[in-house]
Amino acid sequence: MLRCIPPFENAAFNVLMEATNTCGQDRPTEFCKQTGVQKKSCEICRYGDHEALFLTDHDNNDNATSWQSETMYEGIEYPNQVNLTLHLGKTFDITYVRVLFESPRPESWGIYKRRNEKSSWEPYQFYSATCRDTYDLPDLKETVGGDDTRVLCTSDYSDISPLTKGTVAFSTLEGRPSAYNFEANPALQEWVQATDLRITLDRLNTFGDEVFGDDHVLKSYYYAIADVAVGARCACNGHAGECVNSTSVDGKTRRVCRCEHNTAGPDCNECLPFYNDAPWGRATTKDAHECKRMY
Repeated sequence: MLRCIPPFENAAFNVLMEATNTCGQDRPTEFCKQTGVQKKSCEICRYGDHEALFLTDHDNNDNATSWQSETMYEGIEYPNQVNLTLHLGKTFDITYVRVLFESPRPESWGIYKRRNEKSSWEPYQFYSATCRDTYDLPDLKETVGGDDTRVLCTSDYSDISPLTKGTVAFSTLEGRPSAYNFEANPALQEWVQATDLRITLDRLNTFGDEVFGDDHVLKSYYYAIADVAVGARCACNGHAGECVNSTSVDGKTRRVCRCEHNTAGPDCNECLPFYNDAPWGRATTKDAHECKRMY
């Protein structure tokens, strides 16, 4: 028996994201939709209309929901950022992060990750029409061999068009030449792992008409996202074929790997007691690296 692989899933589905700003939370606020014409259609955002729970719920044409921030009129503009944080509750091997925007896609925004609940946030990917000025990074789509975990910034997807339903999909291994030999690359194996993800919305996309200070124009610039999806597998280091819910001593329910190969730990990241005859290792397609009992 060689490497085990848990099923692929949307790890974000129905997991509540934390938003640092949401329209209607403190009081009803007016917003105006960008239609591409001078006369704007305006509506009121009330408490509960565009909550953060709509970021990861089931979206379809009959039930179109979205999270929405306050507008530029309320001060949502650079350098004031809006953060959306997703706690996955366990380490996952991330394949992609896909964001479907209801508003125009931002001019500058980033994705960050944490490897565990105690580690610091690390940049994962940036999107900006001004990569150098905003993030001090060159505008690049791919790394070179040996520089596999370099954080990239691209100007793709940073135009104000389309005004709605623009998608951005960040693939964790795309543009990284050593991905073809992933099993033999510990740096990339660590690169795709995260327990928490954060979307940082830094700068709105505008037509430049906000400089005139018209209230309806300012109220037409805000962030709105219809859906956030995270394609991933439970990180089990090749030693489990599934993740299950487990209730710990503090009463919290967490996802844990159902470990095989005489391994243990939330990610099957160690050998069972008395199974240390061979050192722990990540399972591969050629070697299960099964922990062996000591006699």
